[in-house]
Amino acid sequence: MDRTAPQPRHRMRRRRALLTASAATLLIAATTGAAAGTPADAPRRAAPKAAPSMAAAPYEYLGWGDPQPPTEVMAATGTKWFTLAFILSDGGCNPAWDGNRPLTGGSDQAAIDAIRAKGGDVVISAGGWSGAKLGEKCDSADALAGAYQKVIDAYRLKALDIDIEDTEMSNATVRQRVVDALKKVKAANPGLVTYVTMGTTPEGPNDDGKDLIRRGAKAGLDNDGWVIMPFDFGGHSGTMGEATVSALDGLAAEVKSAYGYSEADAYRRTGVSSMNGHTDQADENVTLDDFRTILDHARTHHLARFAFWAVNRDRPCGSGGNAGDNCSGVDQEPYAYTKIVAQYEG
Repeated sequence: MDRTAPQPRHRMRRRRALLTASAATLLIAATTGAAAGTPADAPRRAAPKAAPSMAAAPYEYLGWGDPQPPTEVMAATGTKWFTLAFILSDGGCNPAWDGNRPLTGGSDQAAIDAIRAKGGDVVISAGGWSGAKLGEKCDSADALAGAYQKVIDAYRLKALDIDIEDTEMSNATVRQRVVDALKKVKAANPGLVTYVTMGTTPEGPNDDGKDLIRRGAKAGLDNDGWVIMPFDFGGHSGTMGEATVSALDGLAAEVKSAYGYSEADAYRRTGVSSMNGHTDQADENVTLDDFRTILDHARTHHLARFAFWAVNRDRPCGSGGNAGDNCSGVDQEPYAYTKIVAQYEG
């Protein structure tokens, strides 16, 4: 396997078979009773540092996979935070949900309003495998920072996730642009928590990932969590839980080397975003026991983040069904993976 190449993340899982905004709005409104609101146009303000529960924020994608009403997930699992995906380019340097739904006034805002009404909150993720990436469409760090700022302001975010994959990750110029833009938004929004999420090998980040971390350190980016996606390896040994631990150890070593942190501090600036059940690779099955292994490792080292892709898939498939956008492909109770992640407190 060529482990210097960017790792493929959920090409099948993140295909762009999107719900229409109106259909998603009806689904959310019917099940939560929440109506889309308009965020206050208050001036920019400092966000508080991450609450412990922010560290456990599984992804939910409201654009496909028969998304469950987030408030239903909260009631069933105790989880308080979600990572909502994805913010993409609308064709230029302007952010939109999946590149085509407006930031405010639609189904996505309705979901966020409903989560917050129940005492929860969200991390918003920009990027992913598919679609037009802001890091490529914005032609400067200033422009990219401005695009990120629109998302931060729209929702008064406490945390932002940059899921850097595929062509956004493989271009060194774009990697530097993302680093520089994140440094700018950190400076403009004191207390904002930032995560950078990327593919990995079983031994840790590939060459592009290592370069990204080193660019961050050289630029003085005080990133809260360098996060890996330990799946779609294309080959690994042992269980997926063991492969994940190996990848996390390799990530921590890279962060320690680049930033000069102590080992303990390096682990605290790393995180994991796994995938539940069968992945895109025929030989990969991330079991509930694997999630428990990851949870133990996260607790031991106080990782910055424990997330997974995705709540949409955290349920069994129908009789004879295969893993896909809306089920895991394993024998499980609904939300079994989310319940494990929800136990993590940083």
